[in-house]
Amino acid sequence: MTALVMDSVFSWLEDSWFSEVVRGTAYLYPVLESVHIIGIALLIGPAAAFDLRLLGLGRRTLRVTTAAHHLLRLSHLGFVIAAVTGVAMFVPGAGLIADRGSAPWKLGLILLAGLNILIFHRRTYRNVADWDMEQPTPVAARLAAIVSLTSWSGVTIAGRLLAYT
Repeated sequence: MTALVMDSVFSWLEDSWFSEVVRGTAYLYPVLESVHIIGIALLIGPAAAFDLRLLGLGRRTLRVTTAAHHLLRLSHLGFVIAAVTGVAMFVPGAGLIADRGSAPWKLGLILLAGLNILIFHRRTYRNVADWDMEQPTPVAARLAAIVSLTSWSGVTIAGRLLAYT
C-alpha cells in the first residue's frame, strides 16, 4: 500500500466514532493500558513457561502435552485480551503510532511469533508422543522455544518504546 493510502486509513480510524469514545471517556485509555498489560502477562508468562519446558526444564516431571494443555490455554486468552486492547489503544492515534520507529518492529515480531507458533503446531508438535516425557526435546522444538522467547520479548520491548518515543 502506498503511504497516501495508509495515511487515509489512519485518518479514517482516528476520526471514527470508536476513537472519539476512547479519547472522550474519562479513564478509558488508562484502563485499556492496564488490561493490555494483564493480557501481555497472561500471554507471555504461560508461553515462556511452556518454552522453558521445551528447553528441558522439568523434563522428568512434566509432560509436554500436560504443559501445553494448561499453559497454552492461558496464553491464548492473554493474546485475545492483548490484541483487543492493543487495537483499541492504536485506533485513536493510528497515524502517530504508525510513524514511530518501533511500530514495524512490534508488528514484525508479532508476525514472526505467530508464524513460529503455526510451524511448531503444524509440524514439530505433531509427533509429540515420541518426546512427551523424559526424552530429549527435538532441536526443532527447542529452536521454536528460543524464537518464541525472543520474539515475545521483542514485542514487549517494542510496545514499550511505542509509548515513549
